[in-house]
Formats: sequence, structure tokens, C-alpha cells
Amino acid sequence: MQTEKKAPINRCGKLSKQLYPLPSKSSVFKDGCPAVAQSFKKRKRFFLYCEVFVKSIATKQSKLDPIPLPHRTISEPKGQDLDFVNVAHSHLVHSDWTKLENLSSGLTQFRVKHILLKIQKDYVLSLEFFKWVEVKSPNSNTLENHSIVLHVLTKSKKFKSAESILRKLLESGSVDFPGKLFEAILLSYRICDSSPRVFDSLFKCHAHLKKFRNASDTFCSMKQYGFVPTVESCNAFMSALLSSDRVDVALAFYKEMRRSKISPNVYTFNMVVSALCKSGKLEKAVEVLREMENISLKPTAVSYNTLIAGHCNRDLLSVAMKLKTTMEMNGIQPVNVTYNTLIHGLCKVGKLHEANKLFSEMKRTGVAPNVVTYNTLINAYSQVGNSEMGSRLFEEMANNGLKADILTYNALIMGLCKEMKTKKAALLVKELDNANLVPNSSTFSYLISGQCTRRNPDRAFQLYKSMVRGGFYPNKPTLTLLISTFIKNEDYDGAMEVLKEMLERSITPDVGMLTEICSMFLRCGRDGVIIKLLQELEAKRLMPEGFDKTTVLSTQVWSSGQQPGWYIPHIGNWALGCESS
Repeated sequence: MQTEKKAPINRCGKLSKQLYPLPSKSSVFKDGCPAVAQSFKKRKRFFLYCEVFVKSIATKQSKLDPIPLPHRTISEPKGQDLDFVNVAHSHLVHSDWTKLENLSSGLTQFRVKHILLKIQKDYVLSLEFFKWVEVKSPNSNTLENHSIVLHVLTKSKKFKSAESILRKLLESGSVDFPGKLFEAILLSYRICDSSPRVFDSLFKCHAHLKKFRNASDTFCSMKQYGFVPTVESCNAFMSALLSSDRVDVALAFYKEMRRSKISPNVYTFNMVVSALCKSGKLEKAVEVLREMENISLKPTAVSYNTLIAGHCNRDLLSVAMKLKTTMEMNGIQPVNVTYNTLIHGLCKVGKLHEANKLFSEMKRTGVAPNVVTYNTLINAYSQVGNSEMGSRLFEEMANNGLKADILTYNALIMGLCKEMKTKKAALLVKELDNANLVPNSSTFSYLISGQCTRRNPDRAFQLYKSMVRGGFYPNKPTLTLLISTFIKNEDYDGAMEVLKEMLERSITPDVGMLTEICSMFLRCGRDGVIIKLLQELEAKRLMPEGFDKTTVLSTQVWSSGQQPGWYIPHIGNWALGCESS
């Protein structure tokens, strides 16, 4: 029996370091802890050593031989164990589960292992027996027995069943160290005359579960033993990294793929393009398309759409439009996503005329606009106060058989409220019920802002109360606008009521707004209210940055014509932060 050999160093050290980066020197030394500092120095020296070692491995990689697979001998069943295994095997072969039931009390880990090895050529029977044991004697299904079933299933190309078992095992937490699972699969590999796809399934399962460190370790261990994951599993890992915004790690892994001579496919390249666009490396993203063509892979609509979106997000609309032209020249017709992305980009920078031209082209070329298209345009026209154009698009949308959603109605309500057409906006809200739609936070926020624009804070505050009763809460800008409207109407009690609502929801008020409220109340001689407010702000740690309570309070003392001696004892030492005399 060959003892387990550990590799002297992880050949993917660079990838692991990106997944778990070294902390900055300043973050370690700022607490002035010598022990931590010393630990940091040692760790830094270790990583520097690893980097040098990994580079030397990379240059000699072609000369390195994979670690040989371990040979493992297992003891054969004897006596009662042998009799039990043979009888159980006979019942299984004849599908006599009733008789097998009588043997369930005699199941042991050793016996289950040998039964699985005897029936391993029949993946259906192996899986049935494994699941039966899981019910009758869960402790008999050891890590080794799990591994045997995984070998059986992957050798028979039943990858979904294998991944289902892996997922259940990993999610149960019964494997205290994931490396043990790889080891168990490795040690039973030769006994089951297995396929490399068993390791590939493990790698993919870690990727799907977003266990990035485990996936990285599995990838590196596979390479050490001469196994290489499939491009599909690598794509699953990259996709999981990108969905978790681990863009740099995804790009580092792609480089590792290429070094490992894993040939990327179109999906791989599309994800690389997406990663580069997310990180702002647009020129490199365009180069990837050329690289695809060099290896006879044709970019798809997704490739171009991703690039177009990347440029639109950076407001590089002229380049985005050129990419659309290139796309068409290469025989790839723009689709809904292409037009929607460009229209959204143009609307974002206020180029509504160009957006409308694209919208007309879209319809002319037979690409049917969808709800997203109409919502983008309606929202853009509403933003500039052109509710009439928004209403026309709404009608066109209905005529084309498209059902408006809450975003459509919210955009229309916003446009009407901007133009102070609050009655029409209220009628649209009533229509929501007929359309089986429910108003959300944005709906109420637009209605509140409409009333604020008309300088009707009381009605706006009623809407706010209705909103809260409905389980919705406005954001900080809406509450700030509401307070500002109360202040403009010189209704400081109303402003204070909304401010208290903000504090209850732990929202920090703006400096200017807080200063103005304090000034108004102090001028009216209601300093007690302000002292209590400021105390509450400090207690909840919601005091806005840059607000100087001492300056505000002392300024009001002088402007009110009172002597400082009158005011200091009254506000107490809390406001000035000094001892009482």
C-alpha cells in the first residue's frame, strides 16, 4: 500500500494568493502589536518564497512528471463477512429487496464497500443500493463508499447523479476537511478502474457551491496527479467567480487555464470579455475577440453585446455604435439586447433623438421591441418632463400586445409628478389594481415628490404615512425633499416630525438641513427641542459629518441678542463639552 504523498508546494500558489490576499502592511502595524508584526513578516517572506518557487515551476513545467497514482490493496471479506456479501449480492442481482431488508441489521461499512465493488458495473443497481443503505444504515456509507459510487456514476457518464451526491455530501458538513474527499476518491481510483471525470465532477461541484478555495485546491491537486478539468467545468468556476464579483480571480484563473493547455471555447471567451469590461479594460476586451478569430472561433451576439454594454457603461457610445456596425458586417444580426443596451446608453446621457432613431431602426429591421425597450424610453422622456411622449409610447406598447409592469407605471407617474400633474398620476395609481400590479416604494416616492413640487407638504406627509402602513419605506432623498418642502413652507414642526422618522430608521440627516432646522427652532426660543434632538443624534451615532453643534448653538445665542452667560448654563455642559462652573 502506497502512503499518501503531499506535494511540496501548491502549483497554483498565485491563484490561491488572489483568493486569499495578503493583508496590507499598514493594516497590521497600525495597532502597534510586535507579535502580529512579526507574524506578518514571516508570512510575507513565505509568500515571496512561494512566488519565486511557482515561477521556477512554471519555467520547468514541461519537465515535471505528474505524481503517480497510489496503489491501494484492500482486505478481502472472509467468513461471515464473505457469506453476507455473497447473499446480499444475490438478492440485489435478482432485485429481491424484501429479502435484502432482512439483512439490513447486519450492514457494516466493510460489507457495504465490498457489495458496492461487486456490483460496480451496474450503475443503476449501485445507485439504488447506495440510497437504500443511506436510509437503513447511514453510518455505513463512509467517505470511501461515497467515492466508489462516484467512480461508478462518472465512469458511466451519469454526471448529474454524481454531482447530486457530491452536493449533498458537501452541504451536509459531514466532510470536515474537503481535501479528505479528494484523497478518498484518489485512493479508490485504481480499484474502480475509474475515469478522470470523477475529479472533474468534484471540481465543478465546488464551483457551483461557490466554494472557491476548495475548487482552486481541487484544480491544483488534479494537475499534480496529471488530470486536467474539462473546459465546461472551468467555465462553471469562472461563471461562479464573476457572479460573486471576483473579476481579478476569474482573469487569473483564465491565465492558469491557458498555461494548463485547456482550450477555451466561445463561452470561456465571452466570460473573459465580460470580466475585462467589468474591470474597465475595454481595449483588452476587444483584443479577445481578435484572439477568438485567430483560433477559428466565431464571436457570437453575446460577445458583441457584452462589449457594447461595457462601452455604454463608460459612456463611450461612439465606440459602442461602431461595434454594432462591426457585428452586422460579420453577419451577426443585432437582437433585442443589442438595441436595448444602446438605447439605454443614449438615454442615460440625454441623447433622446439618437435613441429614438435606433428605436425606429429596431422596428424597421424586424426586431420587436419588448417591455425593457419601452420602459427605457418612457423613463427617459419622463426624466426630461415630456410626459406626453411617455404616454404615446405607453399606448403603442399596449397596441403591440405588451403588458406594462410596475416599472412602466412608475416611469409615467414620475413624469406626471415632475410636471405637477398629480391628479393624472393619482389616476394611474388607481389603474394599477386593474393591471394586477402593486405600488412599490418608488411609486410612493414619486407621488410624494409630486406633492412636494406643488409645495403641498401635508398631502405629501399623508402619502408617506400610507406608504409606511403598506410596509414600504422611502429612501433618504425622498425624506430630505419632504423636510425641505416643510421648511420652505415654514412648517418647522412638520419638518421635525419627518426628521424624527429619519432617526427612527437610522438615516443620517444632511448637514445643511439639520443646521437650518436647528437655527429655526433656536430663533423661536425652542432650544430644549434642539438639545434633545442633538442628544438623540449623538446617542444613535447619526450626527452628520461636518456638523459643529457648538458653533451652531453659540451663533444663535449672539444672533438672538442674548449674552453667552445666559445661554451656557441653559444648554448645559453637554453642548460645549466642558465641566460646569
